[in-house]
Amino acid sequence: MKVVTVLVALVSAVQAHYTFPALVANGAASSKWEYVRKTTNYQSNGPVTDVNSEQFRCYQLAPGNEGAKTMSVAAGSTVGFTADSSVSHPGVLQFYMAKVPGGQTADSWDGSGAVWFKIFSQGPNISPSGLTWPSQGAKQVTATIPQCIPAGDYLFRVEHIALHSASAAGGAQSYISCAQLTVTGGGSKTPSNLVSFPGAYKATDPGLMINIYYPVPTSYTAPGPEVFTC
Repeated sequence: MKVVTVLVALVSAVQAHYTFPALVANGAASSKWEYVRKTTNYQSNGPVTDVNSEQFRCYQLAPGNEGAKTMSVAAGSTVGFTADSSVSHPGVLQFYMAKVPGGQTADSWDGSGAVWFKIFSQGPNISPSGLTWPSQGAKQVTATIPQCIPAGDYLFRVEHIALHSASAAGGAQSYISCAQLTVTGGGSKTPSNLVSFPGAYKATDPGLMINIYYPVPTSYTAPGPEVFTC
């Protein structure tokens, strides 16, 4: 009986976690891991909890592109990821991009250095009765590619930081994926507020170490830089 109980608990834990395995672009979802680099949690669905780990960048199972292809998308278009099976925890949803340096391509670059800029951040709705999180329960999450960024190859990173167990440092659970994009059109504005992963966050940042239940927070500050705008 104890063995059965443990197995049920393990299955429940896996089902409560999630991955972002497929790219949503040009009005459709791709196959899993077709344009998204396969993540370490592709079987376990488990989170990254160490913000200082190299895994915090793209949560990759192995170095390189892992066979992922690069999708062409227009600047100003809506792009995102599927959530498998859904975003089951309360938490903040954010998207980042990083422009691939000259001489490299989206499928050859590792995204290292202070190169990432935030394009979207979605925190909670706050009321005296508690916090509600718009992304919770979502089966797809999306953001708009800034219209003004230069054309070229980019890495496109999603993070959902689950905060249900975040009262102590290291309790936040991050679910991360990176896709490979070629942005067409666009403009000439250089993104600012560039950060590196790891390096952008500390485990004690107020957006990562927080009791979201009691006492009910009256504000929330997402980790990382301000959202880049055109």
